Amino acid sequence: MILRAVVLLAAVLCAGTAFAEVTLSTSNDPSLDFGYGPGAVFEAERDTLLSDGAAEKLPEIRPVPRGDRKPRFRRVEYSKDWLSRQAVKGTGDEWHCLSEALYFEARGESVKGQFAVAEVILNRVKSNAYPDTVCGVVNQGTGRINACQFSYTCDGRAEVIGEKKAWKQVSKVAALMLRGAKSNLTKGATHYHTSAVRPRWARIFPRTASIGVHYFYRQ
Repeated sequence: MILRAVVLLAAVLCAGTAFAEVTLSTSNDPSLDFGYGPGAVFEAERDTLLSDGAAEKLPEIRPVPRGDRKPRFRRVEYSKDWLSRQAVKGTGDEWHCLSEALYFEARGESVKGQFAVAEVILNRVKSNAYPDTVCGVVNQGTGRINACQFSYTCDGRAEVIGEKKAWKQVSKVAALMLRGAKSNLTKGATHYHTSAVRPRWARIFPRTASIGVHYFYRQ
């Protein structure tokens, strides 16, 4: 009996030693321990993101309403065919002011020339030297003799849109530019004039581009 008890005791001790070694071996590798493996880490992150308390600390990402999303253009093609395929419509004062300026300043130009004139207006909007809205830029100095920035706003004639086809084209150019179309024809120009005139500032500012009958300058 004594011998049998000793044998049983030795078996129990050996089993305990083997279990301890397995436990020790497992605990040395955190990736194998429950609560620390890749799956557990993913679940922990998921639980943290979904928990009310932790979610308040994370930045909230709101989906942009479909109607407010700006179209992304890989590149602008300066042609009537490309322009006609763009399904954009403009609304609001800024769009109307830009469309009107393009109509009276560049409706006889090519599509490329119209985009270039639009660039100048938007470059002024970005500049601290000019008003920070399209309408403010277009109407700057209007009503003061020899002070208006865009001649059609102070030439004494009413702004009548008589050429519907031309209006449709320039208004689409305006809508595209205001919606984020990337165009860099004028290399940051803030001024332009036609080849029919030679303003004094044209001798001072560097010319950046010549498109159609317009010359472009950067202040």
